[in-house]
Amino acid sequence: MKILSFNKNKRLAGSLLIAILTFVSCKKLISIPANPPAAITQAEQFADSATAMSAVAGVYTYDNQGGGFAYSDANLTIGTGLSSDELSYTGSTDQQQFYSYTLTPLNVEVASLWASPYQGLYAVNDILNGITGNKNLSASFITQISAEMKVVRALYYFNMVNLFGGVPLVTSTDYNTTAHLPRDSVAAIYSQIIADLNDATGNLPASYPSAGRARPNLYTAQTLLAKVNLYEGNWQAAYNEADSVINSGAYVLTDSLNNVFLDGSTEAIWQIPAVQSFFATTEAYDFVPNIGAAPGYLVTPFLLNAFEPGDQRLQDWVGTTVINSLNLYYPFKYKNVLASGTPVEDYMIFRLAEVYLIRAEAAVRMPNPNLSSAIADVNIIRNRAGLANSTADITSQTAVLAAVLHERQTEMCFEWGSRWFDLKRTGNAGTVLTAEKSGWQPNAALYPIPQAQRQLNSLLTQNPGYN
Repeated sequence: MKILSFNKNKRLAGSLLIAILTFVSCKKLISIPANPPAAITQAEQFADSATAMSAVAGVYTYDNQGGGFAYSDANLTIGTGLSSDELSYTGSTDQQQFYSYTLTPLNVEVASLWASPYQGLYAVNDILNGITGNKNLSASFITQISAEMKVVRALYYFNMVNLFGGVPLVTSTDYNTTAHLPRDSVAAIYSQIIADLNDATGNLPASYPSAGRARPNLYTAQTLLAKVNLYEGNWQAAYNEADSVINSGAYVLTDSLNNVFLDGSTEAIWQIPAVQSFFATTEAYDFVPNIGAAPGYLVTPFLLNAFEPGDQRLQDWVGTTVINSLNLYYPFKYKNVLASGTPVEDYMIFRLAEVYLIRAEAAVRMPNPNLSSAIADVNIIRNRAGLANSTADITSQTAVLAAVLHERQTEMCFEWGSRWFDLKRTGNAGTVLTAEKSGWQPNAALYPIPQAQRQLNSLLTQNPGYN
C-alpha cells in the first residue's frame, strides 16, 4: 500500500481551557472520604486507611491538567511518535522540533516530559513515606499500598531513563535534598526500577485490589519487570516473567481490535479510567480531528506502508479523512473524544498483546533461542489482526527477530513510545531514521535536560549536543 504525501494544513481546533478538573474516584476505584478538607497535614493524611486511600486515589487519577497520573497529557505518545517514524505534525509549535530533531533545552513539551513524572514521583514518595512504619495502618495495608506505589514509581523511572538517560533518583520528599541532586547513572536507575518491581512481585496478589484494573496486581508488576528485563538484555528473565503472565490465564486477547481499549477489555493488564470534565483520553482529543478539519498529527507513510495488505489494525487503529481530495491518516486507537463517549474507553498502560511480543523477542534472543516459540507468539498477534501466519524462515534467528520487531511496530504503534524505544535499544535508530527523514543525528536519541531545571539545580549536566 503506497501512500500519498502529507497535507500540511494546520488543524484549527482550539484547545479547551480548563481551570479546574474535579477530583473523581473513577468508577469507585477506591473510596474517597466525604467532604475532604482543602488542606491537611501529612499526619492527618495518613491517620487511617480511609484518608490514606484518598492520596492513593490521586496517583491513579487521569488528569491532563497536571496532578494525578503523570502521562495523562499524551505528550509521551506525541513526542516519541514524532521522534520515531510514526507521526508528523502539521503545526509549527515546539512539537515540530521532535520530528525534525531540532529540540532545544527550552522546549516546553520536553519540560513537561521531565516535570510531570517528577510531580507524580513526589506523590508516590509522599505516600510511601507516610505509610511506612505507620502504626495507624495495618501491616497488610502498608504492604499492599507500598507494592502498588513501587510499580508506579518503576514505570515513571523506566520512561524517564529511556527519554533522558540518567536522571536524579528521588525517593524522598525532602525538598532541601532532592532539589540539588545530580543525575544518577542509567545503571543506577534501572537498579532502582528492578528493586522496586522485585519487591512488588513479592507482595502483590494475583487479584486486583479494587474494581477494574486501575491499581496494579502481581501480573502488572511482572509485565513491567518483563519489559525492563527485555530492555536490559536479560532475555531469560524477560521470558520467564512474560511467560508467567501469559500462563496465568487471567487475560485473553479481545476478538475485535475495536474492543482492545474499552473499559473492561479482557486483555487489559493495567488501564486507568479516563474520566475528565470535558473530554475522555487526551490521545483521542489530540488525534481525532473535528468534522471537516485536517488532523493535527498525521500517520507517516513509513508506518502506513509497514501494514501488510489485509491487516485489520490499519483499518481499525488508523483513521482516515479526506481534505482537498487527499486521504489523510491519523491515530485512531482511542476513538472517544468526548467524556460522554460510548462505549467507554480507558487509558491502557499494559496489555496482553505486548506481553506475547516480549516473550517472543526474548525467546529469539536467549542463548539457546526457541525460534518456533517466538513465531508461535507472533502468529497469535497476526491472526487476531486478520493476517496469515508469518512466512519468516524458522531456521534463521535473524529472520525471526525481524518478524518479531515488525510485529511490534504494527501492534504497538502510538503506545508508550514503543517504536522510539525499540529503534534506540536495538541500535537501529540511525539506520532507519536517516533513510526516512532528514536531520537525524546520534545525539537525538536522548532528549535535552530542560534549561529551567538546570538553572534551579547547577548539578544537572546536559546531554551531549544540547549545550
